[in-house]
Amino acid sequence: MIYIVIPVFNRKHFTKACLLSLRKQTNQNYKAIVVDDGSTDGTADMLREEFPEVDVLFGDGNLFWTASVNEGIKHALKLGAELVMTLNNDVETAPDFIENAYKWAKVKPEAVIGALEMDAETREPIYGGEIIDFKLNKVRHMLQELPKEQQHGIHRVSQLPGRGLLIPRVVFDRIGLFDQNNFPHYVADYDFTHTAARAGFELYCNFDAKLYTYPEESGERKNRKKKSIKNFYNHLFDIKGGGNLRDFTRFTLKNCPKPYIPYYLANGYARRIFGYIIH
Repeated sequence: MIYIVIPVFNRKHFTKACLLSLRKQTNQNYKAIVVDDGSTDGTADMLREEFPEVDVLFGDGNLFWTASVNEGIKHALKLGAELVMTLNNDVETAPDFIENAYKWAKVKPEAVIGALEMDAETREPIYGGEIIDFKLNKVRHMLQELPKEQQHGIHRVSQLPGRGLLIPRVVFDRIGLFDQNNFPHYVADYDFTHTAARAGFELYCNFDAKLYTYPEESGERKNRKKKSIKNFYNHLFDIKGGGNLRDFTRFTLKNCPKPYIPYYLANGYARRIFGYIIH
């Protein structure tokens, strides 16, 4: 069974749509675990009344993404989980999502496997995994490199986000949980996958497992749309800031090969500061 951990804070309409999409799966061999970190919009009541099959854990509003996910993972592991998946609540799953997750997990039982992300509005693919080159400070996007006819099956990558991330138990046994101390909200997923890769686990993006996402709903997208001094500060320093300099620095020092750290940091700082202003 795949234990699916979904951290939530308000936005119950997204949580409901996500869980309803899971109910439509061709393979129902999964268990959903929702970690509600202090929602005030009736999320808890909705889950209790409409989704009694879901395990619900509660936080006090201070867990943020990483600690919420870790609480859900610990619960899953206590229940005997051999496969855990992290999933954001603002996504919907294609009907064969779980079926195709199992398909490739059987082929690569100790690999960490991500999902193909599709725009929920256009139904066009928008993310298929990345390969990072620390030396050149470049990120190669698999969707841009793979011909259309090859955009199926699994493809090797070097980092993955936490949306639809399938993780075998053996990975947690070897490297532990997500690093909530250094990365309380953003970057923890990329850090985790880099840590897993250094420990010898392969990373793949599963182009057959499709998620439908709403990119315009991300806090960082909204932050950039309404530019102001306050939002610029939040972008660089807030715990939910997409360009958080502290998180980026910690990620670099932990994951970038030492010879490339100075250039990678300088380039990254410039992109986060000036990129917000220009774009």
